[in-house]
This record gives sequence, structure tokens and C-alpha cells, in this order.
Amino acid sequence: MQRILIIGSGGSGKSTLSAALGQRLALPVIHMDALYWQPGWVEPAKPDWQARVEALCLGERWVMDGNYSGTLAQRLAACDTVIFLDLPPLLCLWRALRRGFRYRGQVRPDMAEGCPEQLPDPAFLSWIWNYPKRSRPKVMALLDAHRQGRRIVHLRSRREVGEFLQTLDQVSGLAAERAC
Repeated sequence: MQRILIIGSGGSGKSTLSAALGQRLALPVIHMDALYWQPGWVEPAKPDWQARVEALCLGERWVMDGNYSGTLAQRLAACDTVIFLDLPPLLCLWRALRRGFRYRGQVRPDMAEGCPEQLPDPAFLSWIWNYPKRSRPKVMALLDAHRQGRRIVHLRSRREVGEFLQTLDQVSGLAAERAC
């Protein structure tokens, strides 16, 4: 696991998991939100964004979190591990709302400078709620198309995320013991 891509609905915990994995595996963390948005919530020009993602994917080691469907196939092709956080939409809605209130008016640690957090708008909340019906089938099709040569970890609950991290800690502990 040297190039890990974390995808999932808004509020699924992508940034939190990427930070945890980056720390545990000593991998640089790339938050796509922090790179995509320009101050004042301005979107980049599509060719500039594509070039930036291409350059990021050339890195030898990373944990990258974010959706951005326009570059998803490119990032899937570059990674060796995909973690799909496929959590219940009600949980994701709760987390997105909680994050909005927690960081309201402030820039989140995983967001671009000059982009203070706002309360989620109805369109974003609708996207989260409808993710299982509208986005998930497309994501699953892309995962199937890029399955060859990649480890795909499909986590469906907070418990599964916790168990995944616990297993990783146990395996890392064994690897550290063998190195001594």
C-alpha cells in the first residue's frame, strides 16, 4: 500500500481516514479539496486541474482522498489500493452537517486557504442522500474496470472502518517486530 485512493460520499470520513493512514504508514496525504478549490471557492480551469492531478499521480507514495469524478479514472489507474467508504447516507448527512457547524466561517485543515466552511447547501445534502442510488453505481463500475492489479477495500460501516484500522495496526506491529 504505497498509493492509496480513498473515495466515498461527502461526510463519509475520507479526510479523517486519509490522515490516519498517512500517519500510520508514513505516507504523504493529498486532500483533493485543498488542491481543487482556489480562494473564495473558485474552481480551477479544467485543463489546469487535469494537469495537476496527473502530476500528483506520478508521486511514488501517497494517500489521496476525494471524489472529483472527472479525474477518478485517472487516479484509479495510478493507485495500488482503493478504499471505498460506502457508509449509510444518514450517517454521512449527520457528519456533513456536524462539520459545517464545527468549522463554520473557518478553513478546515483539509481545505484550501481562503475557503471557509459554510453550512451545507441543499444541493450538497441531496447529493449525499442520493449517493447510493446515483453515484454508487458509477463508482462500482469504475472500480470493476480498474480492479486488475489493485487492492479494493469496500467499507460499509463505522465498525468496518475501525476494524480495518485495527487490522492495519496489528499487521504494522508484526512488520515492526520482524524488522528488529
